[in-house]
Amino acid sequence: MELRSDMTVKLMKHNARDADVATAARVSTIGAESMEPGKPVEGLINYLMRDRHGSPFEHNSLTFYIEAPVMVAREFMRHRAGWSYNEESGRYRELQPVFYTPDHSRPLVQVGRPGAYLFEPGSPAQQRLVTREFRSAYLWAYEHYTLMLSRGIAREVARSVLPVGIYTSFYATCNARSLMHFLSLRTRDEKSAFPSFPQREIEMVAQAMENKFRTLMPITHEAFARNGRVAP
Repeated sequence: MELRSDMTVKLMKHNARDADVATAARVSTIGAESMEPGKPVEGLINYLMRDRHGSPFEHNSLTFYIEAPVMVAREFMRHRAGWSYNEESGRYRELQPVFYTPDHSRPLVQVGRPGAYLFEPGSPAQQRLVTREFRSAYLWAYEHYTLMLSRGIAREVARSVLPVGIYTSFYATCNARSLMHFLSLRTRDEKSAFPSFPQREIEMVAQAMENKFRTLMPITHEAFARNGRVAP
């Protein structure tokens, strides 16, 4: 059994440039002339972001490969507009014993009421408890999973005993507009116009994705940050 506390995010392919946002926007006013190179980009992108003209940000794509616990994948797939997914299937392959365990940087104790709560680190005893109980539960569940497989039980039936802490892998494809909406909800940032309360594990994935986005489309990312991290 392998215990992990990290997330894997790989940018597999992309067609994402700042210039394409400006070109898509200009077709509204100048038609075919929008394809001529050398036209300014930064001011137009900031205007589009500020006034929430969103469709020009959809003419691009980014495809990520992600390894994360099932609980993160299920949160991910709440995001449907502008996203496409394909996930590893426990119906077709035997799932491997790779499980998530929080490391010492992960706060453990929720303080406050829903909608206005914080997380605190927890005591050393609580940290030891989490590590011990996670490992024990994972060992028990995976032992019974493999036992059922060895007795001829179908994979799609046996997988039901596995916990949401087991790692899964999936492809996620989005455009810049849908990615910015995801980032506005799944990261905390002091520049945000609205508060967000992401679970730490999906925030780890979101932060890695944002780093790729910032590199590919720096002008768009800067406009996103400057205008309150609100998707147009």
